[in-house]
Amino acid sequence: MAPNATLLSVNEYDRLYDGEPGWDYWFGQARRKPVSTKLHAVLRFLLAELLRRAGYIAIGESDLRIVDDWRPRPDVYGVLEKIEGRSATRPVDVVFEVLSDGNDIVTKCKHYTEIQIPVVFVFDPDAQTIARWDGTKLVPVSDVKLGNGVTITGATIWSEFAKRQQPQPPASMTI
Repeated sequence: MAPNATLLSVNEYDRLYDGEPGWDYWFGQARRKPVSTKLHAVLRFLLAELLRRAGYIAIGESDLRIVDDWRPRPDVYGVLEKIEGRSATRPVDVVFEVLSDGNDIVTKCKHYTEIQIPVVFVFDPDAQTIARWDGTKLVPVSDVKLGNGVTITGATIWSEFAKRQQPQPPASMTI
């Protein structure tokens, strides 16, 4: 931030950016999120679907309004109980972040720990790797072990990811 830049209040941020995709509120600043690549978008959609299959309510690109001075929009988050209102105002059960250029993922994970998000996974669509935030650092893992006892294997994630990048023959269906 520039030395003399004016900080935005959360009310000013809401007035200017609420509902506007591609922005996070970070401690008085509106921060532009990196633009999603095709791989990022495909993986984000897949992760939301797998999280739903695992028994969670999966929400993508929606504000977490747990603290007033930081409103991240995780790529996907999951809860086991319905959220009342437009945004989560209590810690969610799990956050999935997809790596993208210009994203300071370690800082973001540290803040997730501060607002008591119990489980954070980071996915790299280029390297096809998964890491779990352990509260201090990212630790490589092969599978996604969720708080409700369900495991999503890395093999499932990356094989589905590969399939979704290929054209599929149309299913016989009526729209």
